[in-house]
Amino acid sequence: MTNAEQDSGPATRPDAAPEAAARRDWAWRRLATPIGPLLLAATGEGLVQVVFHADERTTRGALARLEQFFGGPPLAGIPHLTTATAELTTYFAGELRSFTVPLDWSLSSGFPARVLRALADGVPYGSVVGYQDLADRVGEPGAARAVGAAMGSNPLPVVVPCHRVVASDGGIGGFGGGLETKRLLLALEGVLPAPLF
Repeated sequence: MTNAEQDSGPATRPDAAPEAAARRDWAWRRLATPIGPLLLAATGEGLVQVVFHADERTTRGALARLEQFFGGPPLAGIPHLTTATAELTTYFAGELRSFTVPLDWSLSSGFPARVLRALADGVPYGSVVGYQDLADRVGEPGAARAVGAAMGSNPLPVVVPCHRVVASDGGIGGFGGGLETKRLLLALEGVLPAPLF
């Protein structure tokens, strides 16, 4: 395959309980991108996880967690995985500004899920939002630090654009995928100048 490597395997929410719910069908694929390989996992409900820097070791760990969380090994033929792959490929080519792939939020809950949904729904391509502003948007004005923690727990980076959340002092803030990855994503969206090298 050219852009994607099709396999089957799992990744799971770091705080997921050891005992998984009933078996759910899921599939995965590794996608080559300008920011490095991404592991994509999807269920019948939608895209469920995106993992940065998906080398062999990272992939094995993510897949083991997903297999445990979903109660069994991956399968083939999950249509949302094909949609996510096509949309991310188009996004990295600079031709997609809004993702339409359905999202499966089962790896996020509580306050982080509320914040991530507000981010996904309210911070469009080419714009940024501060941690405090995002806290205000979800009705928790004192929770700017908790918003930062929610960004760190985002199971769907890039598609749920935690790279668009920046510090109030004008800095780009932190990022689970690494600051260089955040800079590249913000440059792709025209928020920052493109790197010279």
